[in-house]
Amino acid sequence: MNGGMDHWTRTGAEGGVGTRVVVVGATGNVGTSVMAALAEDPRVASILGLARRAPDWRPDRTTWAVADIDPGGSDLVHRFAGADAVVHLAWKFQPTHDPVTTWRTNVLGSIRVFEAAAQAGVGTLVHASSVGAYSPGPKESRVDESWPTHGWPQAAYCREKAYLERYLDAYELHNAGMRVVRLRPAFMFKRESASQQRRIFAGRLLPSHLVRPSLVPAVPDLRGLVFQALHTDDAAAACREAVIRPVRGAFNLAAGPVLDAAELARVLDARPVKLPLPPVRAALSAAWRLHLVPASPDLFDAVLRLPLLSCSRARTELDWQPRHTAVEAVQEFLDGLRNHAGMQTAPLAA
Repeated sequence: MNGGMDHWTRTGAEGGVGTRVVVVGATGNVGTSVMAALAEDPRVASILGLARRAPDWRPDRTTWAVADIDPGGSDLVHRFAGADAVVHLAWKFQPTHDPVTTWRTNVLGSIRVFEAAAQAGVGTLVHASSVGAYSPGPKESRVDESWPTHGWPQAAYCREKAYLERYLDAYELHNAGMRVVRLRPAFMFKRESASQQRRIFAGRLLPSHLVRPSLVPAVPDLRGLVFQALHTDDAAAACREAVIRPVRGAFNLAAGPVLDAAELARVLDARPVKLPLPPVRAALSAAWRLHLVPASPDLFDAVLRLPLLSCSRARTELDWQPRHTAVEAVQEFLDGLRNHAGMQTAPLAA
């Protein structure tokens, strides 16, 4: 479980000339896909994966180290020493009833990552932002990366993502020699993330064995329930290119088609049923307050207001094209949900 210069001395010689990458938050939905994408690329010499708990999973040319990004946690400067790029993916979604806890990890912990990368002289920082950082926007057209990133202020997730966007604005001015990339993906799904995402967002009220065609009679058709999705492996491919290519700035990531009640109903062989928004929101709020579901009603409000993303910049500058449609990503996730899919990492354990 060595890190820092010891890691690069050992694996750099084996990998030859190439990029040395540290991935922070390497064992979750996005992290496992990013680690796999980097491990498959001959332009990458070696990868150091950081996580709070070491996994049994071992991609090629990868070393693992245990690290905690929270204030008072691990010495991140030592971990980043000798790296060419740091990819920051670590994020805590729960507990939604305790926003101070998530703020400590997601905001203060992220700032520790950013500042440690600068102190270690890392040349490239890739930060996983989100569509959730964007201010409310249109559902009839697409927005590019210049759309305001003030989030939806009631939702802790959006506040935290938006705050880090503002922090990085100033950070880039003070670290002009560093290449900073912000990836803003839509909702990401893959088969192996199903168990984790069920725990994070749905909790015990979602009977996974019933989420199959013919057993879901209807899908609620709610005003504003129009969103984009993306296979996590496709997001990881964009992240890999952001590490390697001399690009900087923000990149939207999403696949087609746009998902709405009609599209979800087709996936589940169900029928869309128009419902008034207030009683649905009230029911979700009551369930959250009773700790029956972990996803807060404020996040639900944010989803209804998210803009749709234009991904032209990623296609042009990253030469990126998603290999999976949004429907395929959701279908794969639902299959994983029904079969209790997971991986040999603590966050993805089935």
